[in-house]
Order: sequence, then structure tokens, then C-alpha cells
Amino acid sequence: MKRIVYLFSVLVMSGMIFMSCTNAGKQSRAADVTDSTDVTLAVEEDEGWITLFNGEDFAGWRGYNRADMPAAWIIEDGAIKISGSGKGEAGAKDGGDIIYDRKFKNFELTFDWKVSEGGNSGVFYLAQEVEGKPIYESAPEYQVLDNERHPDAKLGKDGNRKSASLYDLVPAVPQNANPAGEWNTGKIMVYRGTVVHGQNGENVVEYHLWTDSWKEMVAGSKFKDWPNFLNAGGEEQEGYIGLQDHGDDIWFRNIRIKVLD
Repeated sequence: MKRIVYLFSVLVMSGMIFMSCTNAGKQSRAADVTDSTDVTLAVEEDEGWITLFNGEDFAGWRGYNRADMPAAWIIEDGAIKISGSGKGEAGAKDGGDIIYDRKFKNFELTFDWKVSEGGNSGVFYLAQEVEGKPIYESAPEYQVLDNERHPDAKLGKDGNRKSASLYDLVPAVPQNANPAGEWNTGKIMVYRGTVVHGQNGENVVEYHLWTDSWKEMVAGSKFKDWPNFLNAGGEEQEGYIGLQDHGDDIWFRNIRIKVLD
């Protein structure tokens, strides 16, 4: 009887040791997987992306055709905000469009945007600084708009003034913007003349700069007498990223860019 009890005790202890080792191995492997995954994600998130706005200050930003930041632009809850004047484009006492002080050629730009009710703004790209001329005379515009309330949504042609459209030229299809007060995610990709606009995870616009179709499209638009617009990006086919002051409260955050070879 004592021998049976002894053998039973040995078996139980052996089983406990085995289970302890097995669990420790599992925990060790789980820790390895977690650590490896975290490292991989961190590398993937940072690889190739440049943060254009850090959520804390205006490092890298300035007013269009000026060296400082217009005071109407502020930082609110980690977002760039233009405090709207209610007086239309650049109507604030110290407002106006702003640019990131570096030119980009081939790139993918991502950003979040939110509009107030009836709000209107835009994201410019390949912009040039031309003394005495507004930024929109040289740069294509990714439209930012409250589609439900702003009159622009019903103007233009086939919805080409609704959010994410190439303003007044190519409509965003499908039109999947969130309503005023909610965040949207935008994307602009420029690569050797091919341009894609994205909105909330879908590609909604594609067109091709500097081609015959581009020239024909511009010739039939209100931009026809603006040579800097026709030749967006200038001789080097590169330019500034800009945010528009259209007189309304607008927010931008998570602004990042990846330079494409």
C-alpha cells in the first residue's frame, strides 16, 4: 500500500512539473510572438512615412507667400484648425492658406479632416508660390466640404465640387464622405503624373496630369487662363502641400506623407 501511495505521489509531482514547464514554454513563446509583432508593426508604421504635423506645434508650416503662420490657424485637441471668419476665402484678419515648407514630387499623402456645418476647405498639392497670385491658380485641389449643407455640392458638374473631388474637374465616385462634425480620412497619391484621390478607404478619383486629356479638361474649365494650373508642379513637376482657409472652421490631423521613388 505504501509503495502504491509513493508511486502515485511521484506521478502527480511529475505531472505538475511537466505542466509547469509546458505553461512556462507557452508563456515564453507567447511573449516572443507579442514582442516580435510589436517590433514589426512599429517598423511598418514608421518605414518611409514623414509626419508633417506632430499634433503639438506648427513645425515646418508657414503661410502661403509669407514666412510666418497666420494667427487664425491654431492647434486644438491635436489637430490643425482654421478658425473660420465667416467671410469666405482668406477673410479672417490674419488668415490665409498655409503650406508645408518643402516641395514633393512623387508621393502618397494621408490625412484626417473634419468640417463644421456648411464648411468648405481643400488640400492643395504640387502648388507653386507665385507673388501676387493665390495658391489655387497653380495647384490641383482635393475638395473638403459639408456635402449636405454647402451650396458648392450642388454646383459644378456631376458632383465635381463634393468632398474628395478634384475641385470643379473630376467628381469623387463613390461619394462616401461622413457628415459634418465627423472625421474623414483622405489620401492623395501622385506618381509620375498619375493622381489618385482616396476617401475613407476607397479610391474615388483618378486622372493623369500633363497629358492631352488633362490639357483638354483644363481648356474646358474655369482654369483655362491659368498657365500655372495647367502646368501644375512647374518645370520640376513638384510643389507644396497646402491647406485652404475658406472662411469656415475646419480641422486636419494625422498628416503624413511617403515619398515614392
